[in-house]
Amino acid sequence: MMEAAMIWNEPNNKSHWDPEIDPDWSLFAKMAILAGDGIAAADPSLTRVLGGISPIDPGFIRRMKDYGVLDHVDAVAVHGFPLDWNLWQIGEWPQRIEEIRSVTGLPIWVSEVGVSSFGAEEVQRWGLERTLALLTGGAERIQWYSLYDLPRAWEATTRHREAEGSSYYRHFYMGLLREDGSPKPAVEEFMRHTPEIGLVQWFHFEDPRLDDAVAWMKRLGVTYLRTGLSWADSFRPGALDWFDRQMAALEDFDVTVTFCFTPEHRGLAPHHTSAPIHPEEFAEFCARMTARYAPGARRSLAAADGYGSRSSMPAQPSRSSSQPGQPRP
Repeated sequence: MMEAAMIWNEPNNKSHWDPEIDPDWSLFAKMAILAGDGIAAADPSLTRVLGGISPIDPGFIRRMKDYGVLDHVDAVAVHGFPLDWNLWQIGEWPQRIEEIRSVTGLPIWVSEVGVSSFGAEEVQRWGLERTLALLTGGAERIQWYSLYDLPRAWEATTRHREAEGSSYYRHFYMGLLREDGSPKPAVEEFMRHTPEIGLVQWFHFEDPRLDDAVAWMKRLGVTYLRTGLSWADSFRPGALDWFDRQMAALEDFDVTVTFCFTPEHRGLAPHHTSAPIHPEEFAEFCARMTARYAPGARRSLAAADGYGSRSSMPAQPSRSSSQPGQPRP
């Protein structure tokens, strides 16, 4: 079942939010406040999580606090990959968590952490064991990225191949399972920590791996799952049928659904990282999906299909989301 809604993914990472369009994140803050209110209107019992930040930057969380965003979410999230991309060592994980705790008293979720097997599968296994030893007890939720390696035929479209060089290819080796579905050595270590540790698996539109993924997650003892529903995908023919199938397949898990990705025709620029022209439209998408899939939603399935009118959205909070924040360090 859907237990939490995450508002965007890595909003302080240019792979997911365009800083040239929104250099001070004021547009993101306005959108996040509206989304948080829309989710709460659809299901007040649902946990709202500010999208996991990467890099882990207390300055960004402080900015969101100053904009008022943290008044409209129930938890904040961080992402970290020190053995693959971050410019800090794996042993610094507790310090990174405490840097965020110094800014907010909200629960902190590590909603994406992982180690690639790009260099060696044994490194991934060691990295998983070491990461969990460092994070267990220090964060309210830990979710490992990911179940599957990214198929080489699927370009990592949110990344920058030219800028990242060989690091780009690490994205294709983050899974506990190889591209052909066979398990890596890290699987055995992962199973030692379930069900306390969760998993992250993004499913592409009409992803053929869905049923196999469900079978594997049950075999691994997973109960907590983070995945996504793409606002951009919602405009595809058959989108709602696919969303229904995906969420029905995952009904036995406690699912955090990440809402993200701007449709090209609804962005200030024609790209999924763009701030939307009308942030209310993203909030309406979040509210519709929450009303459709969250167990505590106050609206029936039929009402969920008609939720999208602007007049049904909650009033914008009195605190202005364009209030200047602290300068980013």
